[in-house]
Amino acid sequence: MISMSQPVEIRKNLPSGTIILNRPEQHNPLSRDVIAAIQQALEDFHSERKVRGVILTGSGPTFCSGSDLKELHETSQEVDAALRWEDDLEQLQTLFETVLRYPKPIVVALNGNALGLGAALALATDLMVAHENCRIILPEPNLGLSNSVAAALLTFRIGPAVAMPHLLSNQPFTADHLKSVGLLHDLVPADLVWAKAHERIAAIASGAAISVTMAKKFIYESIGEGLFTNLSLALAQMATARTTEAAFEGLTAFVEKRPPQFL
Repeated sequence: MISMSQPVEIRKNLPSGTIILNRPEQHNPLSRDVIAAIQQALEDFHSERKVRGVILTGSGPTFCSGSDLKELHETSQEVDAALRWEDDLEQLQTLFETVLRYPKPIVVALNGNALGLGAALALATDLMVAHENCRIILPEPNLGLSNSVAAALLTFRIGPAVAMPHLLSNQPFTADHLKSVGLLHDLVPADLVWAKAHERIAAIASGAAISVTMAKKFIYESIGEGLFTNLSLALAQMATARTTEAAFEGLTAFVEKRPPQFL
């Protein structure tokens, strides 16, 4: 049984280790403490040789709702908000680079929708497993925020032409569309999502760990040569976007439960 006392839970079912986003009543937002906990869990699994791959999933009906909008709104009211955004940028850059450079495979097991920054986190992993009702949604334009991190990852994986409608207009990726463009590797019934991710890691674990590490390193640092530069630029843009009047209106409207009024 998953304890509800921690925002992130971990478990081991060798050869996999699982990181579970565990605030289902809030739809698993990426607050600062959750991001720090994911980072720590990845570091812990890194040092365990018998853990040959990591599964990232969520509890409840949503994988991850993205940035913690209430936390962002509270920060926007602070005098030193710009400094907090800089700290957030550093924390997020560390997490995304850790995921992309991680020497072991990371499989995202989508138990439900992935939104905003949660979608970007899913797109940073190596393999994706989902069920037919899962969606990837980028709602930032409706909040006055930037979806540039997801943009950097989507254009690396599927190119700008396919990514553009989803980045500009909040058009969701359905599970079938994710499958058709090559983002989704396994489409399975909802109750088999974690099991399929574990099966993927078990198959990978039959080979040499060093070979898997070299394959990932080549893909992300050779073929994806500009990915880390683009990711840095994207995170900087995301931090800047949080300081705008549009973001203030979008976050205020979210908290007040009303439609935003953008100029």
